[in-house]
Amino acid sequence: MFYTPDKGRQMHSQLDIFAAARNLQREQLERSGDLPADFFIVPHFISSAEERELIAAIDAAEWSSVLKRRVQQYGYRYDYKARAVSDRDRIGEIPQWAEPLAERLVACEYFAKTPDQVIVNEYEPGQGISAHTDRTTCFGPVIASLSLGSNVVMDFTDGHDRSGSVVLPRCSLLVLTGDSRSTWRHGIAQRRRDIVNSTTIQRARRLSLTFRTVLLSDAPPQ
Repeated sequence: MFYTPDKGRQMHSQLDIFAAARNLQREQLERSGDLPADFFIVPHFISSAEERELIAAIDAAEWSSVLKRRVQQYGYRYDYKARAVSDRDRIGEIPQWAEPLAERLVACEYFAKTPDQVIVNEYEPGQGISAHTDRTTCFGPVIASLSLGSNVVMDFTDGHDRSGSVVLPRCSLLVLTGDSRSTWRHGIAQRRRDIVNSTTIQRARRLSLTFRTVLLSDAPPQ
């Protein structure tokens, strides 16, 4: 399985590769328009075999259909109506399959401490998510999202006169920091295919695994 100790040791032996990927020039990825300066994409953050094992583990769990798309929440449940999270929303530890990924995010120095919340979103072709900024009063200064199953285009806007798009390849990790996390909005348009420059991407079923650290009202920011 994905989360065995041997696999965990193998992941950490590859950290030099992942650290080097952090510095990959985004010009190597399909992009258009204006994009924030302080996000980065790590291609091939997981292997295809790991991707298959993750999808199988996720699909073996229970889905929620409270939104237009199916979701799974772990660690803390985010209240979409109140747009808040509190001690009362604690629902246990993150799942076993997510633990090696969370550890890797810390080992790669993307997070200062282990993420304690994971949200899995399922996107069928034609589904998306409106442009938004993850609540800075609820979550820490870094947001990381792993793409499974399909490439997709993510759109960014600063809410004024700057906007752009970038391809998130399957098995890649998106990391939002600084203004890209706290000021710019990001979203995915509702369509069945994407076009960036001259590249056309036919969408398939995609799962996004978003890792965050929760900020509780009675705790100091991390």
